[in-house]
Amino acid sequence: MLPNAWDAGSARIFVEAGFSALATTSAGIAFSLGYMDGERISRDEMLAAVGRITRRVSVPITADMEAGYGRTPDAVAETARRVIDAGAVGMNLEDRIEHGPLLDFPLAVERVRAARAAADKAGVAIVINARTDTFEAPEIPRDGRVAEAVRRGNAFRQAGADSVFVPFVGDRGTIEQLVQQIDAPVNILGAPNAPSLKELAALGVRRVTFGSAPMRATLGLVRRMAREWKEKGTYGTLEAYGIPFAELQKLFGDR
Repeated sequence: MLPNAWDAGSARIFVEAGFSALATTSAGIAFSLGYMDGERISRDEMLAAVGRITRRVSVPITADMEAGYGRTPDAVAETARRVIDAGAVGMNLEDRIEHGPLLDFPLAVERVRAARAAADKAGVAIVINARTDTFEAPEIPRDGRVAEAVRRGNAFRQAGADSVFVPFVGDRGTIEQLVQQIDAPVNILGAPNAPSLKELAALGVRRVTFGSAPMRATLGLVRRMAREWKEKGTYGTLEAYGIPFAELQKLFGDR
């Protein structure tokens, strides 16, 4: 399980809970800066956020770099080099840009190969988590999505990916097919509509992440506080969920 942090504070909270490695959330970072998801913030801004996290925790961090901040393999290679410079030891790489159609199969594969080559040249064996958005691609017929996800996942693995991320899948049968047919560790999104973490492990899923859900839940709490103050003039949400000031001072003061 890799909780997805969006800033150094959330990362420290996850580490305190006992997690020995973390991921970032591109959407969560974008939302925290007041932007939409989908590479609306620049690569520099995203990597600055990643760098702030890596400097404040001692566990390995894998960075969600969306579609690599550029269509070409060269652009993806530069992003991989910048991820290493930011102190991360892994990166997500998606096969569609800004919620558009899936990238052509040969290009998607070549982009993974370029990221691997760039990391190898830098001498850092980063974990490349190649993501396919097949299950949210309207151009792929529903009855062909498992096959396309498997085709892309196996090609990404052969191109140098260490694991394959297939989001937007929640039913046990489909997850089982993906695990059995993709010749790589499979990453599934932990969500209310997905099997429990114990069930995912039993199915052979090797990595579970949570995307922007923790950050969105946090914003939901902020909205609840705001509405309570405005509509009721009470402070119940603060009392129920706030972490004591002294406790946070202690948590954030050890580095």
